[in-house]
Amino acid sequence: MQNQQSTRRSFMTALASAMAAGTARARDYGQNAGPETLPDPDIISLDASFKKHIPDDSTIRRLHTGCLWSEGPAWNGSGAYLVWSDIPNDRLMRYLPEDGHVSVMRANANNNNGNTFDWTGRQLACEQAKRRVVRFEPNGNVTVLAFEFEGKTLNAPDDIVVHPDGGIWFTDPGLGIMGNKEGNKAELLLKEAVYRLDPAGKISLVNNEMDKPNGLCFSPDYQKLYISDSGKPRNIMGYEMVDGKKLGKGNEFCVMKNAFTDKDGIGSAGGIRCDVDGNVWASAGGVGEGYDGVHVINQDGKRIGHIKLPEPGSNLCFGGTKHNHLYITAGQSLYTVIVGTQGAHFC
Repeated sequence: MQNQQSTRRSFMTALASAMAAGTARARDYGQNAGPETLPDPDIISLDASFKKHIPDDSTIRRLHTGCLWSEGPAWNGSGAYLVWSDIPNDRLMRYLPEDGHVSVMRANANNNNGNTFDWTGRQLACEQAKRRVVRFEPNGNVTVLAFEFEGKTLNAPDDIVVHPDGGIWFTDPGLGIMGNKEGNKAELLLKEAVYRLDPAGKISLVNNEMDKPNGLCFSPDYQKLYISDSGKPRNIMGYEMVDGKKLGKGNEFCVMKNAFTDKDGIGSAGGIRCDVDGNVWASAGGVGEGYDGVHVINQDGKRIGHIKLPEPGSNLCFGGTKHNHLYITAGQSLYTVIVGTQGAHFC
């Protein structure tokens, strides 16, 4: 009996040690935690050209968690803070990098999705519940910029960017009204599309050929507009700009296929941004572990890097005083990585 008890104690001790070792190896994504080794094993170089875009000591940090679905990060340069949306909880969040403070910037946010700031620092937002694009003025007033096209209510504006000529470009895929989680379930009254608002407030249709146009970003020289399609193609398209106001010829830039794991399926890109070298940084999700996070794609449409996250990537932006902090919304959380390049645009 004593030998049996001794054997059992030895087994339980060994099991506890193994469990402890396994726990120790599990990555901690706390704000001040880092990987066990450098370079970060979850920042993956797929091509030698990617290495110059990531310092050897860069690590993935999770700045906040506890949202229901994080979206729409945008950096405010004059205020030196980041905003992002927690859509199902109907609130706009704010992160202050100087002390890591996170707070609710705006409650009852009309299921706000995409955000950006115009050239004077005013926040622009896509409100899914009210199916409109708005601007927040310095005095607290809200200016409605777009809510209908040709007499029909917009679907659910999703992502938004600004052009140096003062034009505002946004996507309207209707994803936010497909159920009651991120807006109010409703009928699509317009074909899914991309629109431009001119400085005088006139809205123009620039593309309605995509299935579910989602994220969008300009190339560094503003000669091209990239648009991710979360619908059936699951791709990113690149369109030549015409006079800064229209879209010319479009070509498939990249298909969001699963090139990282042995799992079947094609994921999708959400928010996208260009760096100063012309690479497209695309938030990615829809396949799962080993695919989710951020895919970095060069100008030829080749994946050169992967930032692997434990949650599906939804959107991203560059920020920080040097514009070299990549902020990523993914699932319930907000992540950041310091990169070796800079975002192409501050808005």
